Amino acid sequence: MLTNQKITDFLEKTASGTPVPGGGSVSALSAALGAGLTEMVANLTVGKKGYEAVEGEMTDTAETIRKLREKLVTEVDKDSNAYQDVLAAFKLPKDTPEEKTQRAEAIQDAMKNAARVPLGVAYDALQVMDLAEKVIQKGNRNAASDGAVGTMMARTAVLGALFNVKINLASVKDKQFVEEMTQQVNQLESRVHEREAEILSYVKI
Repeated sequence: MLTNQKITDFLEKTASGTPVPGGGSVSALSAALGAGLTEMVANLTVGKKGYEAVEGEMTDTAETIRKLREKLVTEVDKDSNAYQDVLAAFKLPKDTPEEKTQRAEAIQDAMKNAARVPLGVAYDALQVMDLAEKVIQKGNRNAASDGAVGTMMARTAVLGALFNVKINLASVKDKQFVEEMTQQVNQLESRVHEREAEILSYVKI
């Protein structure tokens, strides 16, 4: 698993000539790091003088972010696995008409899944931004910059994941599937820029 590697090993693997981990996995990792910073701000608020009124809310928020962070970590490998499935489909035999049909169907199924996975990452990363907004507004002001960085990491994750959705959709022949996915991509792209501006406006340093 990619997520069991040391940071330096993961970076070396990313920089190597192999196609995985690629932009999708790195986007998921970026979102997980953004979630980690957001969770940190919440935890730095709990038990601190002057924040007693929001301690319960920050405790609950930290737990919510923790679960989301753990999900995003699994998506680092999930994205790479989806790409490996695409490669495996292309390697299927194509000697007979039946094999050609089965191979074509397998490729299309794999490409659809390779588009669905990063779309899920984008939605999760946007949720990280929503939670970052909460901790920036109500949490420990001394950690506001960490919340801002978490927001920007999540923003990058959304946009990076959506690029991966689009590149994979280019190989999908199911027009209805492509249209539905593209509509979601466009909505998320528009939303993420708005959310980033809104959230960072609360950071006063």
